[in-house]
Amino acid sequence: MNAALFRCCPLPLAGPYDYVVPDGLDIEPGDFVEIPLGRQTQRGVVWGEAKGDVDPAKLREIYGVLPVPPMGAVARRFIDWVSAYTLSPQGAVLRMGMSVVDALDAPKPVFRFGLARGITESDHAVRLTPARKRILGFLRDHPSFIDQADILRESGTGASVLKGLVDAGLVKREQMAPPSPFRPPDLTIGRPDLSPDQETAADFLCEKVEASRFSTILIDGVTGSGKTEVYFEAVRMALSLGRQVMVLLPEIALSAQWLQRFRDRFGVEPALWHSEVGQARRRETWRAVADGSAQLVVGARSALFLPYKNLGLIVVDEEHEHAFKQEEGVIYHARDMAVARGHLGGFPVMLASATPSLETLANVEAGRYERVVLGQRHGVAVLPSVEIVDIRVDKPERLRWITPTLKKRLIETFAAGEQAMLFLNRRGYAPLTLCRACGHRFQCPNCTAWLVEHRAWGKLQCHHCGYTAKIPDTCPACGAEEKLAPCGPGVERLYEEAIQTFPDLKIEVATSDNISGPKAAAALVDRVHNHEVDLLIGTQILAKGYHFPMLTLVGVIDADLGLAGAICARQNAVISY
Repeated sequence: MNAALFRCCPLPLAGPYDYVVPDGLDIEPGDFVEIPLGRQTQRGVVWGEAKGDVDPAKLREIYGVLPVPPMGAVARRFIDWVSAYTLSPQGAVLRMGMSVVDALDAPKPVFRFGLARGITESDHAVRLTPARKRILGFLRDHPSFIDQADILRESGTGASVLKGLVDAGLVKREQMAPPSPFRPPDLTIGRPDLSPDQETAADFLCEKVEASRFSTILIDGVTGSGKTEVYFEAVRMALSLGRQVMVLLPEIALSAQWLQRFRDRFGVEPALWHSEVGQARRRETWRAVADGSAQLVVGARSALFLPYKNLGLIVVDEEHEHAFKQEEGVIYHARDMAVARGHLGGFPVMLASATPSLETLANVEAGRYERVVLGQRHGVAVLPSVEIVDIRVDKPERLRWITPTLKKRLIETFAAGEQAMLFLNRRGYAPLTLCRACGHRFQCPNCTAWLVEHRAWGKLQCHHCGYTAKIPDTCPACGAEEKLAPCGPGVERLYEEAIQTFPDLKIEVATSDNISGPKAAAALVDRVHNHEVDLLIGTQILAKGYHFPMLTLVGVIDADLGLAGAICARQNAVISY
């Protein structure tokens, strides 16, 4: 017997354990295996040769190798690197790569049926009923092996009829490997016309992919400059070379419009990986990534840890977004881990953004990253004009937040049959509630942040730790009644004002409270495109790269909120284009 060094997935173990390999069992690094751990049976990955510092008499045997492609050497080095960089237990990082435990089980067998070769109807003393004849006739017209469901549907018969033909030897039943749920992309579909700048950038990115060497390239382009179409050319190049591609999106709610563009460009659906994907689909996707049949994966940050067979390109879209940060468990930034993954795998990583992060710009200036710039919008599109309105001069009504100038622009926009958006990056009704009698401010008892009033829910909530409390009728400090006052605007309060100002419009609020995933985001996009919404009111979830052709005015309420957060005079930014 030989000893193999083994790391167990489900537990946050600091390092690998040694196990004995039974005689007759072939074990290679990367194999997924089943082993005893205490009184339990666990699953994990063979990491390499044992150190030999454990008494062989104390070692336990590996039960067996699981029927799944092994984890590649680069993926294992990546797990080691993330563990060391983030100071996390190696087992905790490996767990992210084995998040779908039942994907390690053999898939259910698939049986298909066809005519038995060398056998004719006259060779058998079998009563050929009309139902049996219909099945035989259908199989003669389809020489390849067919699924049972298709045979029964087309012939209008039952499973017992097909079974009788199999028992009689007229039909052959064969077990086959389950087909991949992901069709290969169609690389023959023509691309849209590119501008000279886009053409130059696309050629540069394709050269990087074709070179098969590590590099990090920032695609720095203004909104509407065609960054997606440019990096689609790099994706096409990687796919044509037989390599897998991973595209990371910061908010999976973004995927609705992005997926439609991908379908138009490549004719198929990519493999999706995010929290809303069902368990059965996650199992299929995990195995398809491991065996290489899923050629392109689009997902959230956790897609980094899938066991890619032949990864050759990573694209991080909207690389500046905070959503790429994992702040629970293993703490990491997916953008930075993507760069590390590309370095270990020896392939390019592309970061796309209209507003690159300071870290990325610093790496560009230091010469560690390369940069392509798309400074103009594609086609006839132009950059929006921006008008800053000082509310100390252009004062809104008392307890109102839409200034006269913004109101005028909104009226003009709606009169032209166009759509508008009011942007305010504050969920809830008001960011602070205080007592006008004693000045008491409601704050979280856990983290001392101000409690945000959510009037629609009838509660106060801390947006840092999640603490909630019912909105009281009296001040808890002085007992005064009807003295609690909301201070400042949130989207709920802005919605209330908009309804009063434009009672005949179709107005909708979009925040992370009610747009919780891709399906909800896709439904919102459809409503906006179908002009079922005149005015959108929302937080940063609306500032994520959506394309609404008829939305021609954006009003940014409390515009200096993101700069200093001052409670003194604010400004409303009116952005029209």
